[in-house]
Amino acid sequence: MPAQDSRELRIVGFLCNWCSYGGADTAGVGRFIQPTDLRVIRVPCSGRIDPLFVVRALMNGADGVLVSGCHPRDCHYSEGNYYARRRLELLKRFLPITGIDERRFEYTWVSASEGQRWQHVVTEFTRRIHELGPAPLFNPVSEADWNALALKASQGLGCSCHG
Repeated sequence: MPAQDSRELRIVGFLCNWCSYGGADTAGVGRFIQPTDLRVIRVPCSGRIDPLFVVRALMNGADGVLVSGCHPRDCHYSEGNYYARRRLELLKRFLPITGIDERRFEYTWVSASEGQRWQHVVTEFTRRIHELGPAPLFNPVSEADWNALALKASQGLGCSCHG
């Protein structure tokens, strides 16, 4: 499968075992052409994704992170994707405060039968990451700096919706 760029970037994909992983498999079985940059981590449910998994991946050299789970109301565990949506939406708002471009993170829903949708999602996300280029190296900050960032975020400072 050809990559969109001759140079592969590191993109991490956390995929729900029951839906999105099946969708990726369906795309593979259907021989849909996909970028090869995505490195898949299979998880039991998108609700299992701790936002720190995403932040740590981005801090440790990933150029982009994609989380994909079951469509709302299709969760194998009933509510996991609702929890995921709530947490990941907050994470998306928090990323700019930490200095990470929020466009490097995306979450989506793909069912096991949607191989073509999976191809579209992964192709579009990979294209976006290639447009952004490699992620800048993250300068580790001290515990005190992290606490200051967390305090700033809890007060809504630096957030686009709170000014």
